[in-house]
Parts: sequence; structure tokens; C-alpha cells
Amino acid sequence: MKHTKIPDLNNTLLKISSVYSSLTKSEQKVADVVMKEPEAAVFFTITDLSEKANVGETSVIRFCRKLGFRGYQEFKLSVAQNLSTPSQNIHGDIEDDDEMSIIVKKISAINVQNIHNTTTLLDEDSLRQAIAILSEARKLYFFGVGSSGITAIDAKHRFMRIGYECAAENDAHIIAMNAALTKPGDVVIGISTSGSTKDLVDAMEIAKGRGANIICLTSHARSPITHFADVVLLTASKESPLQGGSFSSKLSQIHALDVLCTALAIGHKERTYESLERTAKAVLNKLY
Repeated sequence: MKHTKIPDLNNTLLKISSVYSSLTKSEQKVADVVMKEPEAAVFFTITDLSEKANVGETSVIRFCRKLGFRGYQEFKLSVAQNLSTPSQNIHGDIEDDDEMSIIVKKISAINVQNIHNTTTLLDEDSLRQAIAILSEARKLYFFGVGSSGITAIDAKHRFMRIGYECAAENDAHIIAMNAALTKPGDVVIGISTSGSTKDLVDAMEIAKGRGANIICLTSHARSPITHFADVVLLTASKESPLQGGSFSSKLSQIHALDVLCTALAIGHKERTYESLERTAKAVLNKLY
């Protein structure tokens, strides 16, 4: 499909106004939401925006392409650049002239608030269901792409220490192949802040078809990854497209995983203690 030239990134909101009359009624509904709430729109997933505008996701895609973008993420990136100064794009609420003590306090407040919000979002029934599934797991697969892939590796290390057979992958092709090899009794934990990473969502569908149980960690309750999940665990995150992979979002993911791992360890004390002791002894000669 041939695409028109991508519009000037500093002019996206004006571009919407200029083409508004040529849009379909559904596309105009999308435009109305973006123009009314541009600051909020940069944090919406495609599902969020389609529900807000009361249209299908295909209407959102068509709207973006009529503006000259290849897809929704490219459109959001443009709007984010349109709204923010370069410093705000990278650092959020941190100002250029903030002293170091202020920077420390602001970052600390953001991280504490994210963990507090995640604690509020974590549903007890969902946690109990996830723990029940994990307790009976044959093998755990932690999948994540990009920054969430690093969280997957952290999770593998922690769950391995308490006695689980684990794999962690962050390469899209390897994730897909691992998903195709899962079996009933395996548990796949898909980690994605947006819940819309296609490579990860596709792998969840493959693993689901193989009979594996699926747990997903995401910040968006109606994102595509949730369609294949047996359990959804919500974590707090508020990232613009230019702030993807922020440490505060990662802290939220790790916090949720820490809750799961600790609850499992308490519920299986004998196995946990034996595994912790054996793994600790295995690396004793690695330390001075």
C-alpha cells in the first residue's frame, strides 16, 4: 500500500483540522477525541481511543493513514512531539532548571506513586487465581519484548531461585518458537506495558492454542494481549510514546512479580527453602 508523505511532526494537530471535512463520520469522531484531549490521547492504546470515540479500531487506523502515518504508534509519537518540549518528552515533570535535590524528590515521588497505584490495581481474586495456576506449573515461560523483555529475565532469575523450571525470552522469533513448543501444564507469563506489542500477542495466541495457561502483566485492561489471558494482572504506568520503557513502569512490573513470587514461596516453604539453599550454595565459590 502506498502512503502519502508523513506530515510535519510539529503540525499534526493543525493537519487534523485541515483534513477534518474530508474524513468519514467515524474518523471525525476519532479526530474530535484527539483534538479535545490531545494530552490524554498520547497515553491511549488503540483500543482506548476507539472506545472513547465509540468507533471500531479499523476507523482509528484509517484516520491515522489519512493523515499520512503508517500506523497508530507513529501518529501518537507525532502528537507527543507536538505537545511537549524536548525536555518534557524525555523527563516528564522534571524541569531543566531543577536542582539535583528536586530531581531526586520528583523521581522518588513518581516511583512511589506508581507502586502505590499498582498495589491498588492488583485484584486479589486475580492474584489468587494466578498463584493457583503457578503452583501447578510444569514450566514457566516469561516473554517480553524490548524493555519488558528485561523484566522477563529478572523474573526468570527470581522464580528459578524458588525452584521453578523457567525460560525467559525477549527475541520475537525465539518467543514464537518457544510458544509453539509449550504444552498443557506450562504457564506463559506475557509482560507488556501497552499490551499491544504484536509479536507478544501473537505468541500468546500460539501458546493458548497449545493448551498452556496464560498470565499477562499489562497496564491496559482491554489491550489485545488480554484476549488470550486466563488471568490479567494490571500494573500502573503512564508513558508517552517518547517515554517507553521507563524505570517507573518497570518497577510496577517487578512489584507485581515480587508479590506473586513471595506468595508462592510462602505457600511452598519446604520446596522454596531447599531451592534457595541449593542455588545459594551453587554460587558460593563465585564470591570473594
